[in-house]
Amino acid sequence: MPTLDLTASWPVDHVSAVVVTDSGIREEVGDTENVYELASVTKLLSAYAVLVAVEEGAVELDQPAGPEGSTVRHLLAHASGLAFGDRTATAPAGTKRIYSSAGFEVLAELIEAESGIAFPDYLNEAVCRPLQMTNTSLPGSAGHGGRSTLADLTRFVAELQAPTLLASQTLASATEVQFPGLNGIVPGYGSHRPCDWGLGFELRGDKTPHWTGSNNSSSTFGHFGQAGTFLWVDPAVRTACVVLTDRAFGDWAKPLWPELSDAVLAG
Repeated sequence: MPTLDLTASWPVDHVSAVVVTDSGIREEVGDTENVYELASVTKLLSAYAVLVAVEEGAVELDQPAGPEGSTVRHLLAHASGLAFGDRTATAPAGTKRIYSSAGFEVLAELIEAESGIAFPDYLNEAVCRPLQMTNTSLPGSAGHGGRSTLADLTRFVAELQAPTLLASQTLASATEVQFPGLNGIVPGYGSHRPCDWGLGFELRGDKTPHWTGSNNSSSTFGHFGQAGTFLWVDPAVRTACVVLTDRAFGDWAKPLWPELSDAVLAG
């Protein structure tokens, strides 16, 4: 049975999924052009746009941004001290991994101020248009308000496996631990010590429990969203998986997502 056929028994109305290797699409199921809410998978697209802005010289990773003592790097790595949903500073920068969608909204405003381009337009021009992601948009927050299709995210994971918009070293650095040793919480999965994160990309590290599979390497990077979506890339086996659903993340997903990921890696 094809690996992704496991999704046929999931308690969702619609699901679209793909497995991508460096040879191309290995397997896919569902409507590739259906538009899904991404929730926090949006952060990967927004972070990529910020990294393009860094390479273009519009902003610098270590320039001040956000609360006192915080930088662009802190905001991307959820180390700025900002709260999850608002701009309250709840800890000094660089001392805790506090997952913050608000931090990505601060980043979006910074890009707008420095480039003179509205962030949704910047994301489109810097990432979506060159990758031909024609059905991806950002009508809401840079932290959780994006929409996309499986076809578009297939192009995006191909970019993550072999970057064309960024220097390879830029992406390599973005998928390495930033501010090592910080403890924090992955929403829905509890406290992790440490809670490793890159520049916008969550890093699997040794987190348990986790939304990826038990066989995913510690170098796996990606994100999941409360809309019932996830995207991961495991560079150790040069394999990526994207799953989009229309059911909000919850207890239903916790056993099914790792099961699928492990099946993908075994396939």
